Amino acid sequence: MLLHNVKQWRVVVFSVFWGIYSDFSAALFSLCAPTGSQYQTERDFLLLIPYLLPVFGPGTRRDQDEAKCQDEDGEERVASLACGDVEGRLNALFNRVQAIQKKAGQFDLLLCVGEFFGTTPEAEAEWQQYKTGAKKAPIHTYILGAASQETVKSFSSADGCELADNITYLGRRGVFTGVSGLQIAYVSGREALQDPPPAHCFTSKHLSALVAPLTGNSKFRGVDILLTSQWPRGVWHYGNTPEVNTKFCGSGSVANLADHLKPRYHFAALEGAHYERLPYRNHVVLQENAQHVSRFIALASVNNPAKKKYLYAFNIVPMKALEASELVKQPQDVTENPYRFCSKDKTGKQRPSFNTTEEEEPAGQFFFDLSKKQGGGFRGRGRKREGDGRGDFQRDENKQPRRHPQPTGPCWFCLASPQVEKHLVISIGTHCYVALAKGSLTPLHMLILPIGHYQSVVELSSEVVEEMEKYREALKSFYKSKGARCVLFERNYKSQHLQLQVVPVPLDRCTTEDIKEAFMVQAQEQQMELMEIPQHTDLKQPYQRVCACAGRCWRARRC
Repeated sequence: MLLHNVKQWRVVVFSVFWGIYSDFSAALFSLCAPTGSQYQTERDFLLLIPYLLPVFGPGTRRDQDEAKCQDEDGEERVASLACGDVEGRLNALFNRVQAIQKKAGQFDLLLCVGEFFGTTPEAEAEWQQYKTGAKKAPIHTYILGAASQETVKSFSSADGCELADNITYLGRRGVFTGVSGLQIAYVSGREALQDPPPAHCFTSKHLSALVAPLTGNSKFRGVDILLTSQWPRGVWHYGNTPEVNTKFCGSGSVANLADHLKPRYHFAALEGAHYERLPYRNHVVLQENAQHVSRFIALASVNNPAKKKYLYAFNIVPMKALEASELVKQPQDVTENPYRFCSKDKTGKQRPSFNTTEEEEPAGQFFFDLSKKQGGGFRGRGRKREGDGRGDFQRDENKQPRRHPQPTGPCWFCLASPQVEKHLVISIGTHCYVALAKGSLTPLHMLILPIGHYQSVVELSSEVVEEMEKYREALKSFYKSKGARCVLFERNYKSQHLQLQVVPVPLDRCTTEDIKEAFMVQAQEQQMELMEIPQHTDLKQPYQRVCACAGRCWRARRC
């Protein structure tokens, strides 16, 4: 443990026994207990808000709905609808769209993924009504091409064209940019299982040709929307599980495409299921610059008997119209990038990459081995992204990236983990967040935690330390307004995720000597040796002198 108080008095304590933490907790509780009941918890946390706002501004508690933030800025947004497999049920689809527009107002466009045309006589009869002009789509509708050999005949050209009034075929693959600046990348059909590929299929080379012009631009940040008929393989990693057979679902090439294009929204179909994945990051926390999050939504077929969701309404401000600070905001339920889960598919073959050079090299990325026991760390070789903005990774045999401790299993404190009890989270910053302590010593006992999986304060980068200090000062001011001071101590027991515990102690019971004596007494009873660190000392230096294991144990002078 690493202990601090508000006058920079610091003590380093190492322990291998869980009971020691309990005894120290008892020491703090004995200081707080007489007046602990005076706190009105709910009211006090409302009073905490003004102390946190100056740290990061009103955007500290980040809203998962990007649209709510943008409304206040007056940005021009595009009201959009996305739809799953239509399969020729045009009347059912457009009747539903009209009903939605009657209630919610006019939408700008409808994006259809999966199979648009059907193969039954009824489906053909419905299409003829729109093709001949007898009926008209009530909204600008953009569709993908054939996803099966049976529907290829419905597309007279491989290139995009208008098939009927208000119904436009985008083409096999490409990038469509609207008047608003909204950028939509699209890929029709399925990944080919044979060479040469059938008319309704694509290969990794086709996707490489789509990716290269985009990622070759140094200013490329991603696309607004990606439309594919097939799901990306492995999109469920780190996230919620879909109701499909994941052994046979999805395309590895589509997964690589999504990883490189970094769409803010990615829509797919063909599986007959609705699946809205938790948003995921496009960067490695604390190792890469912050980037926007991506959302994957799979939609069911129109008028399906199970009444699964097949229409998705959303508002989006084009990426080019957003400030970088707005674009990179992270929702509270964001997860790690699913496409960096593993560089190999289940067959053991390396996933195809989108190199633009003649000699393709397997795409690499950082990922965690969750199958090994504690201390397994990284698997594979770290690779560094080139500065030209391309999607490939280059090997650097001489230099290895700095390797921070990574979770080797579920972590209670990693913000992206399903195990996090998010109802306890109070504030989320860029590198840290503040949460209530679940097993609190007092009603206002809080935790300051790094978003990244760091084991100790001494391993934090300067940016994380600076933000942690801002939170610490904000909490100090809050506690002072409540007639208390705070004791801070570091803990990373079992989870190995740093927690800076912040415990308020009433002013009349917390002179520096009182607190110091409480810990000294407990240390003597546990036959522990405490070392007091001089004020303003760099913690990294004495920490390394006291414990040569650099944080891998809790023992003092016994390593």
